[in-house]
This record gives sequence, structure tokens and C-alpha cells, in this order.
Amino acid sequence: MTKDDTQSNYSPPLEKKASANDAEHLDLEYAAPTGRARWLGGPEVTVGRRISPVLASLQSSYSSDSDESSGAILHKQKEAEASATIQYRTCSWQKTAALLFSEYICLAIMSFPWSYSILGLVPGLIFTVVVAMFVQYTSLIVWEFCLRHPEVRDVCDVGEMIFWNKRWAWWFSAVMFILNNTFIQGLHVLVGAKYLNTMTASDDDVSCRTVSFSVLMFLVCWVCSLPRTFDGLAKLGAVSAAFTFISVLLATIFAGIQSHPAGWTAELGDPLVLAVPLAGTTFVSGLNAFLNISYTFIGQITLPSFIAEMKDPRDFPKALWLCTIGEIIVFSLVGAIVYAYVGTNYITAPAFGSLQPVFKKVAFSFMIPTLIFLGVLYASVSARLVFFRVFKDSKHKNEHTVIGWASWAGILLVTWIFAFIISQVIPFFSDLLSLMSALFDSFFGFIFWGVAYFRMRKADGGWAFIKSQGFWGYAEAALNVLIILIGIFFVGPGTYASVESIITDFDPSQGSVFTCASNGL
Repeated sequence: MTKDDTQSNYSPPLEKKASANDAEHLDLEYAAPTGRARWLGGPEVTVGRRISPVLASLQSSYSSDSDESSGAILHKQKEAEASATIQYRTCSWQKTAALLFSEYICLAIMSFPWSYSILGLVPGLIFTVVVAMFVQYTSLIVWEFCLRHPEVRDVCDVGEMIFWNKRWAWWFSAVMFILNNTFIQGLHVLVGAKYLNTMTASDDDVSCRTVSFSVLMFLVCWVCSLPRTFDGLAKLGAVSAAFTFISVLLATIFAGIQSHPAGWTAELGDPLVLAVPLAGTTFVSGLNAFLNISYTFIGQITLPSFIAEMKDPRDFPKALWLCTIGEIIVFSLVGAIVYAYVGTNYITAPAFGSLQPVFKKVAFSFMIPTLIFLGVLYASVSARLVFFRVFKDSKHKNEHTVIGWASWAGILLVTWIFAFIISQVIPFFSDLLSLMSALFDSFFGFIFWGVAYFRMRKADGGWAFIKSQGFWGYAEAALNVLIILIGIFFVGPGTYASVESIITDFDPSQGSVFTCASNGL
């Protein structure tokens, strides 16, 4: 790409349509994506101009020429791996959909009834749909960016590119990336211990219960993290998503058929269901409930990593739309139905704690695969950040070597040790979700993609291109300004609300740091 390609004077570029047989060599003329293909993907997709040459840190044997087209880079990536033992660009859109479902159809669904109990059922359902649509739109921006820059391996590369190729942006993104993923791993260590405590509540022989179970959980997760490719993890992801769906379906059914919610007393009365927030609901509790909903939907941080291992990245929207529609249906129905039967006065987070003991144990048990797999998925994404850079253009990356496998296992072990520590320092499920949403989703869910949109439109021709799109061009620009402002709100008031909630909940009677007491439901 020459300097003339990024000038602001806009003239509509020629569009070359790809044939159905062009999936293996995506070599299209530069053209800003338009029409139905922009939203649905497929062989008719056109690839817009790059916002910058290939970053120096990403140049390799297949991208050494910084002026190469996006299609040429993608083609060389596939050629470079063709004879390798371990190949990474092997995921179909169906396998990518399995990864997305395993990421989103997760334990956090069972925090929706708690969120609805704070926000009220009507605002809760509205927020569910609105957040889902924002995430769907920004995820399509992620996809468009990755089509233009197929050499990016993760969101850290994206961060460096959208913030004008500044190396500090890569380091900032990398720190936030590792922290976000390690917090998620910690969450699953915490809930794994919570499950084991719930199932062994009558067993008094376990020494230092919560810490012991947390150690066991992180060791199991570490072993399950060892597969090197997403193609291999996709099969486990499909199983995880299926078991999670069964778990939340059973929880919903059990909430409806049980005689009373767990903890029912005559003094508390029948379940109290609110259409709107209860009078006196504080800003902190309301914002925390909203952040819980947002956390479950926002997962764009992994999307560049997933797209980087797709056979044909143009098919990504198929997986994305399938997952988003499924999310809205499942999250709304489970949250609303469980809340309707349990009520504000008996709700817990996760909502398994509101079920009678037998129902609780049965439904919670089907969540075991996702308790392990989702932490495994984020650990694998984190390990790639380090592993692919240490062994770039090395035989250890694509072949079975002792150094390669030992390094991969060691990197994963470090992430899981830190995850264990986090699980013991913040032992509250809903608070941990809210803090993660405020600290990390602000950037990786909103700010990054609003900035990426404007950087791509600058490459397409700047304001001249936006004007050429008419009303939608102006509306979309305004929407992305709003997306950036929402991200700033998350990191400011959102973080404040999360920290205030953690301070309030840090009561020795409810839990403490590195506690030996049971944290079971």
C-alpha cells in the first residue's frame, strides 16, 4: 500500500467480487465494505484499505513486505503452514461458532436473575437486548479490522495499530489483556471451589476447604489447557456449551416446580418480583447489576485470536449472528423465568443457590464442563500472546518439540497460579464480574472499537467517505462516538461502583481472603 492509499480525498474504489471458490486466496481490490455482505459476511465481502503497513513486530517470512495486500498476507500464512505439523488456520465458521458459544453460554448467565432483581424485570430485559446489539455491532468492527490486517494475532496487535503504531499501546493492551484473562480464569477457580463445597457440604474431613478445592481446580484446568490449537479446543467448546445449556434449562425448570425457593420463611413471604427497580435502589447496586449483564455479553477481546485461526475469515459473521441470537433468547428467558419464580427476596448469584438442595446440586453439576473449559479458553488465548512472540518463525511454534511443549505448559502454569491468587483475594462472584466488566470491558468492549472504526474510515477517505454514505454515514459516526463515551463511563463510574460494592461485601461473616471456610451455595 502506498501513501496515496491513505489520503483523505475520497473517490469510490473499484470493487472486485470474489467467487465461491475464492476462499483459499482472499485477494480482493481495496474497497470499503458495503451492502449485505458487510453484515453477513461470505464470499461477496470486499476488504477495505489497511490503516497502516504491517507492524515491524509482526513481519515474518510471510509478511516481510510491509506494502503487501491483506489477501496476499493471508495466502502466504496458509502456504507457510501447509507443511507444518501443528497448523493454526484450520477453523471453519462452524468451529468458530462452537468457540463463541462456549465463551458466551457460560456460568455468568446465572447472574442475570440477580441483575433483574436489582434493575427490575422490564429495564433488565431492555438492557439485555441493548447491550447485545452494541456487542454485535462492535464485533463486526473487530471482524472488518481483522480482514484488513490478517497478520494480527490478538487484541494487543490491534491496540498498537489503532493507536497510531505506538509501542506503548501494545504494552498497555497486553497488560490489560493478561489481567482480563487471568481474572476470568480466577473466576472459574473460585466457582469451581464453590461447586465442590456445595456438593460436599456434609463432609467435615476436608482440610481448609475453599483453598484446597481452589488448588485442585486450578491444577485440573491447567492440564486441560494444554491443547495448542483452537481447532482442537472447538470440540471441547461444543460439549461445554451443550452442558451449560442443559444446566441453565434445568435450573429454570427447577425454579418453577419447587414448592419454595431455598431459604424461604414465612417472615420473608412469597417471592417479590419487581417490574421496575425497588424504591431506594442505590447507584452503586444498579450499576453493578448492569455491569453483570454487560460482562456476560462482552467478549470481543478474544475475537481477533479466533479470526486469526479461521480458514476463511470472511465467514466469521455467520458464527457471530448465530451466537448473538442464541444469547439474547437464552439470557432473557433464563433470567426472567428464574427471577419470576425466585423473587428479589430469595435471589443469589449465581442463582443455583436459590434452588432447593437436590435441584441445586443436579443443575449445578451440569455446569462442570464450562467451569473448566471457559477458563481453559482464556488461558490458551493468554498463552498465545507470549508463545507466538517468543517462538515467532521458530520450529518450536509449528512442530512437536520438547522446548515448545515445555514452554507452552510453563506459560499456562504461570497464568493459572495468578488466577488462583485472584480467586482467593476477591471471593465474591457478582463483585468480581462487575469489577472485570468495569476495568476491562470499557476498553476491549467499547473504546478500542470506536477508535478502530474512525481509523478505518480515515483510511477509506475520511469525512468525504462518511458523507458519501448519506444519513447512515453520519449516524454510524455518531454511534461510534457514543461507543467511546460508554467505554469511558465504564472505566470511571463503573470502577467506582465495583470497588464500593467489594468494600461493602468484605464482611468476615460472608467471606475473607484465602478462607478455609466453605463458600458453597
